[in-house]
Amino acid sequence: MVLVYTTCQTIDEAKELGRRVLKARVASGVDIWPITTIAIEGEELKELEEAVLFIRTNENKLAELEEFLEKRHTHSVPFVAGIDVRRLNRTYREWMSTFIVR
Repeated sequence: MVLVYTTCQTIDEAKELGRRVLKARVASGVDIWPITTIAIEGEELKELEEAVLFIRTNENKLAELEEFLEKRHTHSVPFVAGIDVRRLNRTYREWMSTFIVR
């Protein structure tokens, strides 16, 4: 399993993107949390209220999910990071495989 991390400008935007990811069947679930992001833009520090998405997918769907996010994300250059999950309970792994492999 891979957790894909990305951020959106708002919770509503994150929910919409999460729904679209699931309807496309490139993931089995999405967790959304409000976060504060601090980033450098030029010479200034910016502090933003955003939403993070943790998207659960399989390794074989990772490239398709990345492409999906790049095409539909509102950020011109979205941050999309895959985090390899080494341990996962068998029953969830089996359920997940039947959900997103179709």
